[in-house]
Amino acid sequence: MQLADQGGNGRTRKYVLSGYYGFKNSGDEAVLKSILTALEQEALARGESVEPIVLSSDPEWTKNQYGVDAVHRMKLGEIWSALRKSDGLISGGGSLLQDATGLGSIPYYLGIMEMARWCGKPTFVYAQGIGPVNRGVYRWPISRAFRKAKYVSVRDEESAELLRRFGVPMTGIAVVPDPVMGLPLAGSAEVPEESAKEARSTDATPIVGVSVRFWRGDRADLDRIADALGALAGLRSVRLRFLPFHRGADDDASRYVMERLGGAAPVELAPAYEDPQRMLQEVSRCDLLFGMRLHSLIYAANRGLPLLGLSYDPKIDQFLRRLGQKAVGSTEALDPKRFAEQAAKLLDDPERWRQSAGSAIERLKREAVEPAQRILAYIR
Repeated sequence: MQLADQGGNGRTRKYVLSGYYGFKNSGDEAVLKSILTALEQEALARGESVEPIVLSSDPEWTKNQYGVDAVHRMKLGEIWSALRKSDGLISGGGSLLQDATGLGSIPYYLGIMEMARWCGKPTFVYAQGIGPVNRGVYRWPISRAFRKAKYVSVRDEESAELLRRFGVPMTGIAVVPDPVMGLPLAGSAEVPEESAKEARSTDATPIVGVSVRFWRGDRADLDRIADALGALAGLRSVRLRFLPFHRGADDDASRYVMERLGGAAPVELAPAYEDPQRMLQEVSRCDLLFGMRLHSLIYAANRGLPLLGLSYDPKIDQFLRRLGQKAVGSTEALDPKRFAEQAAKLLDDPERWRQSAGSAIERLKREAVEPAQRILAYIR
């Protein structure tokens, strides 16, 4: 992926991208695609070229998917070589520095940043969500890595506050939206609402997109979701289209809920697209999005689509607050009647939601490209 010189100094910049890439998780792949797109567009505006090198768990897949160079994220020799020939390391985005899902993430991502410094390369933090960090042993290494970075951006105020408590000066932290807020539909920056819905059938029944995942071991959260969707079907005629954002696991979670609906409403399962922009297109064809996955909600906001979020992690609540909203429930509690009433209200008057959230969405879209601008300005 290299942009031709458009009248600037014509220099080509190489940078290494470190994140949870190559695992074919739709949300993380959308983050990568969004960062690549923002950097490309900024380079084009500056008359420069960019050549990314992505650290991936599946380098060949990443190369084919995005047209970029990639090396294996666990092969230190390949990483070292990529860093040596680069102009810097971009770490992010996503929730990389957290110890909720295991003990390996924080040492890995901080280790990559340390390798870049050993190579004499600047490090940049791109719209990361920090935490939870439950083990005190990680706090000083995170603080050190971020204080040495040339640019730090996080995707919410809570992440910035956590870094402040770790000793990172607030003056050195930019709070920006998740990069996916700036992701365009394939082939076009914007598509009119009428065009976005052309692929629907002639059935005018509203489509409710549903994004679920496994979280509780007893699956009581998914049982409550089935009850809530059933209550909505009792109030309004709807089609439920389940959108798996993580191939395999989300398909299974979706089928679990679909089986428990017992024919209360027409249901269908969308393909688990590996291309983030194809999933963005899927979301754009819905009338309402009900989601557990953070990026399902971000996709909906990106397209100006009314949404309801179910909280399983603070990052859900943090994103919804930026839209002036609260979660409709959590994995611990979801009132079917309240959910059905809120969903029906959004289906009946989507324009009211758009007017309420529109200014926040437009601001987030503008701010989503700020890290790319700052990074290329520094390298330039």
